[in-house]
Amino acid sequence: MMISRIKLLMLGFFAVGYFHTNHLKAQYRSSIKNETVLFNNIDAVLPLGKLDQYNIAVCTPDSNLFNQFQDQLFRYATVNYVGFKNFDEQVKYSNVVIVALKSEDLTTSFVEQLKQAERNNKRIILAVFGKGDVLALLDDLKSPILWNTDLSDETQKNAAMTIFGGLSAVNKLQKTYSSTFTKGMGEATSQTRIQYCLLKNDAVNIDKLGKKIDAIAEEAIAQKATPGAVVMVVKNGQVIFEKGYGYHTYSKEVPTTIHNIFDLASVSKIAGTTPVIMRLTEQGVIDLNKPIGDYLWQAKSTNKKDILLKSVMLHEAGFTPFIPFYRNLKPGDVQRNYSTTHNVKVADSCYLLNNYYRDVMWPEMLNSEVKPVGNYVYSDISMYVMKEVAEHQTAIPMQAYVQDNFYGPLGMKTAGYNPRERFSKSQIIPTEQDTSFRKVLLQGYVHDQGAAMAGGVAGHAGLFATANDLAIYGQLLLNKGEYGGERYFKAETVDQFTSKQSESSRRGLGFDRWDPNVKNEYPSKLSNPTVYGHTGYTGTCIWIDPANQLVYIFLSNRVHPQVSTKLLNLNIRSRIQDAIYEVINEGKK
Repeated sequence: MMISRIKLLMLGFFAVGYFHTNHLKAQYRSSIKNETVLFNNIDAVLPLGKLDQYNIAVCTPDSNLFNQFQDQLFRYATVNYVGFKNFDEQVKYSNVVIVALKSEDLTTSFVEQLKQAERNNKRIILAVFGKGDVLALLDDLKSPILWNTDLSDETQKNAAMTIFGGLSAVNKLQKTYSSTFTKGMGEATSQTRIQYCLLKNDAVNIDKLGKKIDAIAEEAIAQKATPGAVVMVVKNGQVIFEKGYGYHTYSKEVPTTIHNIFDLASVSKIAGTTPVIMRLTEQGVIDLNKPIGDYLWQAKSTNKKDILLKSVMLHEAGFTPFIPFYRNLKPGDVQRNYSTTHNVKVADSCYLLNNYYRDVMWPEMLNSEVKPVGNYVYSDISMYVMKEVAEHQTAIPMQAYVQDNFYGPLGMKTAGYNPRERFSKSQIIPTEQDTSFRKVLLQGYVHDQGAAMAGGVAGHAGLFATANDLAIYGQLLLNKGEYGGERYFKAETVDQFTSKQSESSRRGLGFDRWDPNVKNEYPSKLSNPTVYGHTGYTGTCIWIDPANQLVYIFLSNRVHPQVSTKLLNLNIRSRIQDAIYEVINEGKK
């Protein structure tokens, strides 16, 4: 009898893994009642699609009055706020114009300006709050109109989410206001993006979840495991928790917020390099069952020419785990000032000799020792190789490829490499006070020495982002490659890369996964066989759980001011993940 029970348990155990790769689809579930009524959604303009196509202007008569509307829009896209004065001139260079106003502010004159903007080929989206009688003024407007009977924080947020697909439109007019706007009218849309609905979820006790996470995060800060952190949890497409803790540094001058940009370290492997390889694989541009030598001329004369790309992605290529390139620098290779011979900026006031990666690092990697293929040995060299393969096949630098193909269209506004080229230093969380190589506080320059020496863009490290950007990427994977109404990967591609693909380890292709050795409690004690994701050396992680339709993100700068193991010793990341599971499981009872 006991043996039979064990067999049943094992069958159930493997069934979960099977469902991960074959049956678990995204399940958007909203706890919000959306009172917004949508009209004129001709050609399904809403929800807006690929966000890199739009230059969005947001026009309101009173920025303070509509701050909730504007803030919610900003969660989805980069927007330019303008006022009513000189409307035509202010929106001249925008191809999407979102207007929000109270019903009493809608005049015939302004409607004529909106019609002119339509004739100027601008995509107008009008959100009206207040009396329905005013809808009669809009009989001839061809653009999408969103209407709410009152102006509140909730209706503002919901209207904004409706525009971007964070919330579906389902409501209908309850009475007739004109020959065009009649009782029963109202168009329906679907949720296509993550939804921001903190404190509103019927299945999860948000208050209890917050208290559990607060206690663990505050313990980490009190024990100086990290000066600050951000935690974000998405369940069924809803953001049910996001919060910043602590400060940028132990001086406690700048609080950490959800909008801060973090060095993701090895999370770069799955959020930077791996999606590129996924796209190129399904396009047939690369074949993971072919050897490195088929793609890289320089590898043909090395011990790596016959190693399959699949082995590289699984960390089974026999590569050395890590080469400390910075320790081999010679006098004169690094200097404090920019010059024509030293223009590779590796930190503030720190410049590396030009082409050092090409002339020194890459040849050393190509000629490094190789052990027998097939055994799992985690190696940063693997993703250096995959970046080179991708760039040789596309003729596009990887940082440009991911921006153009993924981050821009998805609305991942901060994700990318070398963030100091795009964002202010104050937005970026500082990492280590480097005393051995760059001898300066690292802020907006990648912590990993090799990635810095490669110009800040490497296959294994270099990516920076906010938690929100990672949440978008995580939801894209939960959705089996679809987000914002657009398909980025085939479902089978996502399944292939995220499921267990190795006979000697728990790994997927690029992705780390749940450890079947329950004694390891990895990534956490209560996680399950469907879970995949990655951790990062700077104190980061993202774990995606199809069985629970869950994305969990933890970002920190635990390497500040110096590298410390306290975050690991206290098991902070895993304990927070278990706290999430505890509350979710209680809601299922």
